[in-house]
Amino acid sequence: CEIYLVEGDSAGGSAKQGRNREFQAIMPLRGKILNVEKARLHKIMENREVISMITALGMGVGEEMNIEKLRYDKVIIMTDADVDGSHIMTLLLTFFYRHMKPLVEAGHVYIAMPPLYQLRKGRRVEYVYSDPEKDRVLAEMGESVAIQRYKGLGEMNPKQLWSTTMDPETRKLKQVQVEDGVAADLMFTVLMGDEVPPRREFIEKHAKDVVNLDV
Repeated sequence: CEIYLVEGDSAGGSAKQGRNREFQAIMPLRGKILNVEKARLHKIMENREVISMITALGMGVGEEMNIEKLRYDKVIIMTDADVDGSHIMTLLLTFFYRHMKPLVEAGHVYIAMPPLYQLRKGRRVEYVYSDPEKDRVLAEMGESVAIQRYKGLGEMNPKQLWSTTMDPETRKLKQVQVEDGVAADLMFTVLMGDEVPPRREFIEKHAKDVVNLDV
């Protein structure tokens, strides 16, 4: 089984409609967890959404943590491909690394890779996940191609979200690994520390490729 942690109500609604109920659970992230610019981890621990997430995963935190009680094989973070989405992703990774580290070490945490564009020409529809890929497919498809840029997960209907981001046969997932705990903790400290300007600059610089960071 797997659980999707989904940014926003609209995307969460589409994910619930598009999922395979036999093995996929959806948990929309809303409210204060999205306002993470000045959020501190100890405050996040008191957040209702985070408490619900901990309960859903079933393995607990702190001294009560037992990974054998984990209810899902895959915990998949699904956020918009923008600065805010990258920030939310970083927050969740920080939380998992600092408070549920065995979850990361055991390879249970994944990042969903939603498409950036839909390219349509006649009956042919292609979903692409980067600008270089878009340029390559456009050159192949020729002229008169309708291009849709997805600004957020909520712009996709349930069928599109399933086929591009949730269908195990066609989706793209990145498994989160902690190769170097010291380096990862340093990165989290930079991103989530008290010095806002460098953190914001770093996130804006790496918003598009944050999923490729060695965390």
